[in-house]
Amino acid sequence: MKHIVILCDGMADYPVEQLNGKTPMSVAKKPHMEHLAKNGCVGLVKTVAEGLKPGSDVANLSVLGYDPKLYYAGRSPLEAASIGIDLKQTDVTLRCNLVTLSDEPNYEEKTILDYCGGDISTEEAEELIEELEDQLGCEEFHFYSGVSYRHCLVWNHGTTDLGTVTPPHDITGKKIKEYLPSHSNAAKLLDLMRKSCEILENHPVNKKRIAKGLAPANAIWLWGEGYKKPLPSFQEKYGLNGVMISAVDLLKGIGILTKMKVVDVPGATGYIDTNFDGKAEAAIEELLDGKEFAYVHVEAPDECGHRAEIDNKIRAIELIDEKIVGPIIQAMQEHNLDYKVMVLPDHATPICKRTHTSDPVPFLFYSSAREYESDIPCFDEENAKETGVFVAEGDTILEKFIAY
Repeated sequence: MKHIVILCDGMADYPVEQLNGKTPMSVAKKPHMEHLAKNGCVGLVKTVAEGLKPGSDVANLSVLGYDPKLYYAGRSPLEAASIGIDLKQTDVTLRCNLVTLSDEPNYEEKTILDYCGGDISTEEAEELIEELEDQLGCEEFHFYSGVSYRHCLVWNHGTTDLGTVTPPHDITGKKIKEYLPSHSNAAKLLDLMRKSCEILENHPVNKKRIAKGLAPANAIWLWGEGYKKPLPSFQEKYGLNGVMISAVDLLKGIGILTKMKVVDVPGATGYIDTNFDGKAEAAIEELLDGKEFAYVHVEAPDECGHRAEIDNKIRAIELIDEKIVGPIIQAMQEHNLDYKVMVLPDHATPICKRTHTSDPVPFLFYSSAREYESDIPCFDEENAKETGVFVAEGDTILEKFIAY
């Protein structure tokens, strides 16, 4: 039996006025998901427990069956694992976004124009991070480059007692003054953020971007503090040898720490221009090669939610259905394999909020060994709620799926 999870990051939403009160899930043409839903089980799952922040870190750990209350120690250590950073027990890590700030001379008066530095390429970003390491790196602080705008800062003998540290995607379009870290323990971090502006503003990479009409990645934003915490092996936990397929360091890091195989797909960007076909091909290849579990994570709907891109969010869902769900099902059938599929978002990223929420999210289970007809008209938020199926503890959803 092959077990396939297709995680559509941030796919769930609220009713959108421009869509006549429907959600992107409701509007999107997704015949393969609809087929699975009509021949499987649909419901809601609470992936973010009360008291926890609705990040992809917490939610994906939950979906994979790792109770965040036991295993979560911050987002950035998971990403650090993907980058290949060998963290010491005394290290604190922080997510280091390359962002675009407005050009007011006074730092506090600047506005976050773009939390992802104008979709900066990994190659460009690497140059900027290397420059920051050259000028600001020291025995206490080191910068490590990741993918696109997502990078890591390691703070030797640092602390996670920093007060409120706000993710930049939560404050796009807002002045940073109200969101700068104010705790005394974060003073050195704030100093790094200020100095990054002076260093990056006139960097050749950004001058070239501006000349091309692109937004400069002219500052860093530090958040997602955490420390190293081991995770149990996925195979020991479930008895399944698994593979993780994702464009983002967060999921790759979870895969590495749980000793799953991690596949790098060329052209996987984390946005709507990602290599959807390549992700499906990678999953199929690994499943045919003996893997029993594949976790295919697609970031695109979440990015579109953060940017309030309604049409792109709908299209992202349709592309997942067309280029990932459909081909994987077809391959399983062509090779006469028994298979189960779970499709769900990790959390909602509503267009109107442009950030994550803790709302329960729709899920579907399908097994080729136990098809039956249901009368669900559409796989979306409202119809999932109407089924009355509710999984209150998100970290149990994978066990339920495997047993389905």
